[in-house]
Amino acid sequence: MDRRTFLTTATTTSAALALNGCNEGNHQAIDYSKHPSAKNDEAKRINVNKNKKTIIKLATSWPADFPIMGTGVEKFAQRVKEISGGGLEIKIYPKNVLVPALAVFDAASSGQIDAFHSGPYYWKGKNPAFSLFSGVPFGFTAEEINSWMLFGGGLEIWREQYAKYNLHPFLGGNTNIQMGGWFRKPIKSLEDMKGLKMRIPGLGGEVFSKMGVNPILLPAGEIYTSLERGVIDATEWVGPALDIKMGFYKVAPYYYAGWHEPGSILELTFNKYSWSKMAFEHQSMIEVASSEMNANMTSEFHYENIHALKKLKSLNVELLQFPQDVTDAGKKALKEVIEELSGKNRDFENVYASIAKHLELSRQWSDNSLKYFLNAR
Repeated sequence: MDRRTFLTTATTTSAALALNGCNEGNHQAIDYSKHPSAKNDEAKRINVNKNKKTIIKLATSWPADFPIMGTGVEKFAQRVKEISGGGLEIKIYPKNVLVPALAVFDAASSGQIDAFHSGPYYWKGKNPAFSLFSGVPFGFTAEEINSWMLFGGGLEIWREQYAKYNLHPFLGGNTNIQMGGWFRKPIKSLEDMKGLKMRIPGLGGEVFSKMGVNPILLPAGEIYTSLERGVIDATEWVGPALDIKMGFYKVAPYYYAGWHEPGSILELTFNKYSWSKMAFEHQSMIEVASSEMNANMTSEFHYENIHALKKLKSLNVELLQFPQDVTDAGKKALKEVIEELSGKNRDFENVYASIAKHLELSRQWSDNSLKYFLNAR
């Protein structure tokens, strides 16, 4: 459903109710004989699912009760149930219960499940352009990517691309700015990055690869063991709140600030056919509840990170920044990756063109407002 259409409809309905309350004594019924289409439209939208129950199967890429991301989806499902009065129930299947963590895209595309919660950059093997919907190194902050998605055309482009796979995505949260990762050994120069085996997905992985790193994609449950046994030398995950729960500090005590995911989108994605056959009222409920989840998850990450950072400082973790030559190499590598992928993939080229246009405008505003304020603070 088009977001603006829903908001307009909701506003119009509220206005109508207000007028009705002010003019109870002079209420006049609508003459539907003069507006047959209006009558049909109302019939399709009001209480069409009364006394019925719809169940949606939703799989995630996260373990059961996984903090913030997993619990955020659980709260979303509960909100949908409350809003619908129990008429719409979203049954959640954590990773590996119904399908493997990184198989949810295909499962929803084929109709095995109705929906999933995950991250778009996991599917870059399907189309390199999909990684852009998560975010870009040195790119959008959480606030900026939300503004591009909701008002800059990003969501429409995303849905056009996913429609080719029979999918219909929504914003499903944002991790906020992520840390650069945990390393078994300190990084003193760009030379120390070369040959490292690092768990890192998406465009960040492409950029690090250009810098000599061997990027590896691993699901959450395999990262700690791989790091502990030396199968990988480093890993990025999210930020202090989730990283401390994963225990990475026990085997890789060097923790670096990052620029590879300054604001990373999570997705709530539906099988397109399952979505289209839902009643309008159920679609509206899901849209409202997903918007709430997107906003709440972003803020929850910030809240939990600021408290987890304090704990990390008491665990002998070294909080570091990448050397300047690593950051410079990262910017150079990003430019090369963008140029190469744009030359090979028209979808990537078109999506990045939209991002670049919005980012340039956003950068000008942020540099003249937020950057000044943060420096002053």
